[in-house]
Amino acid sequence: MTGSDKPTREERLAAKLRENLRRRKAQSREMAAQKPSLSKEGEQS
Repeated sequence: MTGSDKPTREERLAAKLRENLRRRKAQSREMAAQKPSLSKEGEQS
């Protein structure tokens, strides 16, 4: 194994972390977009 063919363990982990961060940011944005309408209803009650 030369190492150039396969990403190292650190590279794989870094890629997974970036992927996870993107997914979590997207979820956070969705929740933030929904939250104002829900919180407005709650405040008016």
